[in-house]
Amino acid sequence: MTDAEPTRPRAAAPWRGRRRVPDAKGCFIAIRCSVRQNETIKEGASRAGLSIGAYLRALAVGYPGPRSVRRPPIEKAELTKLLGHIGKIGSNVNQIAKFANTTRSLPAQPVLARMREDIAWMRAAVLKALGRDR
Repeated sequence: MTDAEPTRPRAAAPWRGRRRVPDAKGCFIAIRCSVRQNETIKEGASRAGLSIGAYLRALAVGYPGPRSVRRPPIEKAELTKLLGHIGKIGSNVNQIAKFANTTRSLPAQPVLARMREDIAWMRAAVLKALGRDR
């Protein structure tokens, strides 16, 4: 660096953490509960898309906090997986169409049966994501 070049201020180091909030969480509360209560709490937190701590804070004081851990509901995770599988099937359909156009023949019965199973699996996954799998 020469003397003619201006110096730039250094950016804050990314490992130094987040900015402080006025009401930082400095207290820790531990509770004991039964297995059934634990499952109920976990289920409620999952439905709310929050961590267990943020969910309990929201129930107790009405607000989960400014930096509460938000988690996507289970349905979103299931639908995300499903989108990946739909993409795979779309690719397979394109390959089958290319094969059929090139050779003027349809794929073998086992290939078609496998595609049918994949589509049935996707249907079941969508129903599960919508809560209608019972």
